[in-house]
Amino acid sequence: MSYRNTLIVFALVCGAALLLPEAASAQAPQANAPHPMAMNGPRDQRIQLHDAMRRLWEDHVTYTRLFIVSDVGNLPDKEATTKRLLKNQQDLGNAIKPYYGEQAGTQLAGLLIDHIVIASKLVDAAKAHEGVMVADLTNRWFANADNIATFLSKANPDSWPITATQQMMHDHLDLTLQEATNQVQGKYADSMAAYDKIVDQATMMADTLSSGIIKQFPDRFGERRAATESPAR
Repeated sequence: MSYRNTLIVFALVCGAALLLPEAASAQAPQANAPHPMAMNGPRDQRIQLHDAMRRLWEDHVTYTRLFIVSDVGNLPDKEATTKRLLKNQQDLGNAIKPYYGEQAGTQLAGLLIDHIVIASKLVDAAKAHEGVMVADLTNRWFANADNIATFLSKANPDSWPITATQQMMHDHLDLTLQEATNQVQGKYADSMAAYDKIVDQATMMADTLSSGIIKQFPDRFGERRAATESPAR
């Protein structure tokens, strides 16, 4: 059997692929202390959103790479790495709540959890050489990824049209699959080269998402709404 079916799970984290940012502060504010965002102007808030988005994507691709290396090499840190990667998915679900509400955040988290569950079943089917089940789970996995793209596009159709959102997600999947395939085949330099491309592509996605949020919610960033824009949610 081709390695491709087994490797699909490594690309699962890309579907998360198009996830929205969360404040990535190292520590929670002290009790009774003013929130850091309240102490800064609109420009600082834009920078904080931009940096928080990039930090989430840095974590995303970094822990994805660590997971690939650990899984392929059967390393003892695989369980810990997997838990940290799963935390990133939950963080991404929680991150949209300040902009789109509690229900939307819960919905996104649910999509991401389904994404992981399907992928884990896909790995089991691939290891058991159950080709029919592998094909079915693969279709379900891509459908779930497209559902995430649709969710994001509906949240911000002006900045994240569905065709562009799906393309970004698929590009990310393809690059991660290259990374994992090369790692399995022992082509370590090629695997690292693919990872470099993943970082660049993920940074582009992060910037697209943060700029889209700023455009959709200009009042939160000291900007005026264009007359032709859809009203903010």
